Amino acid sequence: MIVALKRGVAIALAFASAATASVAEGVSDARLKAADGNRTDWLQYGRDYGQQRFSPLDQVTTENVKRLVPKWIYQTGTAATFQTSPLIADGVMYLTAPFSHVVAIDAKSGREKWRYDHKRTSEKTCCGPANRGASIGYGKIFVATVDARLIALDQETGKPLWDVMLAEQHIDRTEDKALMAASDPLQNRNVTGSTGVGAAFAPLVYEGKVIVGITGVGYGLHLDSPRPGAPLGAVVGVAGLYGRPGFLAAYDAETGKQIWKFETTREGWEGSFRTHTPDGVPMYRDIETEKASQGKFPDAWKFGGGSIWHTPTVDPATGILYFGTGNPSPQAADGTRPGDNLYTVSLVALDSKTGELVWHYQQVPHDMWGYDVASPPTLLDIEANGKTIPAIGQASKLGWYYVHDRRNGDLLFKSDAFVPQENLFRRPTPEGIRITPGPAGGTNWSPASYDAQRRIVFVAGSHIPMIYRTGELPAVGDKSAVPYFIIEPSPEENWGTLTAIDLANKGRIAWQTKLDQPLIGGVLATSGGLVFTGEGGGDFSAFDAKSGAKLWSFNCGAGVNAPPVSYELDGKQYIAVAAGGSQIWGFRQGGAVIVFGLIDE
Repeated sequence: MIVALKRGVAIALAFASAATASVAEGVSDARLKAADGNRTDWLQYGRDYGQQRFSPLDQVTTENVKRLVPKWIYQTGTAATFQTSPLIADGVMYLTAPFSHVVAIDAKSGREKWRYDHKRTSEKTCCGPANRGASIGYGKIFVATVDARLIALDQETGKPLWDVMLAEQHIDRTEDKALMAASDPLQNRNVTGSTGVGAAFAPLVYEGKVIVGITGVGYGLHLDSPRPGAPLGAVVGVAGLYGRPGFLAAYDAETGKQIWKFETTREGWEGSFRTHTPDGVPMYRDIETEKASQGKFPDAWKFGGGSIWHTPTVDPATGILYFGTGNPSPQAADGTRPGDNLYTVSLVALDSKTGELVWHYQQVPHDMWGYDVASPPTLLDIEANGKTIPAIGQASKLGWYYVHDRRNGDLLFKSDAFVPQENLFRRPTPEGIRITPGPAGGTNWSPASYDAQRRIVFVAGSHIPMIYRTGELPAVGDKSAVPYFIIEPSPEENWGTLTAIDLANKGRIAWQTKLDQPLIGGVLATSGGLVFTGEGGGDFSAFDAKSGAKLWSFNCGAGVNAPPVSYELDGKQYIAVAAGGSQIWGFRQGGAVIVFGLIDE
């Protein structure tokens, strides 16, 4: 009996030693690459390097989902735009709060283990307080911040290990209402945001590197709404040389030293002056005028824009990175940037070792509508002519889901439109023209979820029509008149679409559920036959993956505008989501992370 007891103690000590070693070593490359087969944890922003955002957990099903209840709630203490996607590793949840604070929480009880409070070096930020998540690897937690820094924290304590500046702020050049006519009715609106550079998305940890990019380089005057709590009032673009190139860069995970940098605009960005998009949609461009003005703006690419809004996707079999880029600078106003404006509004593939361009596909050449490639792309396989094609899919702001051969970027097909489309690529007029989708999407930054077994992708969409019109700052003395371009919400009903797209059937819509509000946040599908997403009014809901029928809903008290995740502890499945709303969309703000599980019987 004594021997047995000693043996049991020895075994317990061995397990404790192994657990300590595991924590000390942190999450390895091997573990990150095997994340798609890990049932218990959620180790990456999109769960796996392919960003399929599909959970293999099946304890919560269509039959018992009505028994789902909150298990614990964590309050960040900050009521502001909240878009985090939590990570879960070895029973600990790591999440980012607004303004780039980072918290480690016991994933079973909700008790805080440590907290890093971020101290900004600049109050000037481009894009509000939102942060979309942290990343984990090698005993560290990595966060990219609203003031454009990349910081490594000790996974066990939250103490900073290194801190590098991604880009300096341009304090001498920002949006200004003086660039608009004094008689313009928008003059009474407050400016929201600026061209302060920042970083919003969860960095990618891959083979000893931390890969991240910047936002805020698109230059557009963002004006608030005339009604408190309403969505963003207007975006104004002014012709001129404003902004800077965006970039994606890789940093050494141990030291923070930059390894490579890919700028999203560069010399020769004029391209071939396309009259149509690569998939054949007419652009209504004045190519003759653009070419005639080309010599006046030889350095426009140096101010070119192309922000990056999401975590890159990577194919571990090839080491190729895939990511989307934002609008060119200045936003909407195109008179000082002739040409296609490569590589803005594109899906881009890079060599992860060197940062060298492999291929790009520009969804919208010479964009003036705000059609950033903002939602993370997803790795998937397509069957065609008896062969399996390695592919990549992306839910666009235009309202189509694009599917490419990921080896060379060739477009294989695009889906049926999952939101209404009207006047795509029409130019603004003095009277105003209604265009939908506008810069809100389609699908904005919200990640999709892919069920590889059924070959169905679930997409969160928004119907938010916009009015595009032109204005002009009159000529004064020897100064010429300066045109500007205005994008305003159309005064009509907005709504959301949750859509199941059948990729085995060339992107046909399998089902679609219309919801009361635009869907800004993201989707989670599970092996339990469920699809989860949230709405700005606070509802967090589960839908039948086969039919789209709503099976369960819980109101979280603030807008659910963040992507849900799922994990397992002690044999029990949990679903977690942030409820904190969004200022830009006018959704009620808060600061809670809510974790759901089945009610105990």
